[in-house]
Amino acid sequence: MRKTTVKSYSILGLMSGTSLDGLDIAHVIFTQSEKGNWSFELKQAETIPYETSILNKLQIAMELSAPHLFELDVELGKYIGASVLAFAKKNDINLKTIDLIASHGQTIFHQPEKGFSIQIGSGTAIALATNVQTLNQFRAKDVLLGGQGAPLVPIGDFLLFGEEADSFLNIGGISNISFKEQHEIIAFDICPGNLPLNKLAQNKGLKYDADGTLARSGDINFFLLDLLNQLPFYSEKTPKSLGSEWLEQHFYPLIKFDKDIENNLRTVVEHEAYQIGQILTQKQLKSVLITGGGALNSFLIERIQHYYSGEIKIPERAIVEFKEAIIFAFLGALFLEKEINTLKSVTGASHDSIGGILHLPA
Repeated sequence: MRKTTVKSYSILGLMSGTSLDGLDIAHVIFTQSEKGNWSFELKQAETIPYETSILNKLQIAMELSAPHLFELDVELGKYIGASVLAFAKKNDINLKTIDLIASHGQTIFHQPEKGFSIQIGSGTAIALATNVQTLNQFRAKDVLLGGQGAPLVPIGDFLLFGEEADSFLNIGGISNISFKEQHEIIAFDICPGNLPLNKLAQNKGLKYDADGTLARSGDINFFLLDLLNQLPFYSEKTPKSLGSEWLEQHFYPLIKFDKDIENNLRTVVEHEAYQIGQILTQKQLKSVLITGGGALNSFLIERIQHYYSGEIKIPERAIVEFKEAIIFAFLGALFLEKEINTLKSVTGASHDSIGGILHLPA
């Protein structure tokens, strides 16, 4: 009787995006067939909002001194570990059955041109709190290999969702896309996503502009729209990526956050839709699967469709909200299999690599 080589991993994927909406936790079972194909089953998933004390520190993390940032790294790791324990208890998950925790961490500094991209949330603290081996620092090796360290999700897009569409757009804090060009996976950040939209909505006392209702009620400021579209980033060659620093230095100074909120929201939505639509059209992509919080902004999706004649697909809500956490869990499965999980064609690194740093429990 022939021995089966089907492999299975039970992994918790953790994602905390630049918009600081909370900690996404996804419990995923990955199975690799005898032919090497991967499939997954999402067992449970939840977004855990940050407690105010942690959130306030994360919002000013870029301004902290080095000792205080290192202190926050450990504090966030302990907080994530406690969140995993609560998630496991709530969903009746025996952590002894979990093969790995794969944690993206919270990006504080992203400056690959200077050789670093910093995500905090101590992997050792998570491993000690949960007694489960923990993988984090997915971007570090790729940056040292000359890459952008981002985006990392595209390999999962095509190995797990490749049958769904020609391209994959995630609208989180930043909007990024992946697609195939001459059989090679290409990916890059297109433009801001929810970060400026949320920042504007918060000036109206809202966490975010639900369904783009405020933006829909505003008028386009064409002078501002031209300024945004002329930012040098949009003419740079790929691979390229964006971080909070770029927004603070180049994007936010062009926008008034204390007045004309509806008009500014309307203008930023138009700007993002235009930039996204341009890329989808230029690359002749026939369909796009959109996930991330921006997929739930119906007005933004309408405006993207205005600039793009192809098919827009919005998957089920669990995939919209947790695809990134699912894929970071998948990057962990590839790590355990000693398979490449970071692609040079995406990041611009000198070669493909197996990214991540493993932390063992005591």
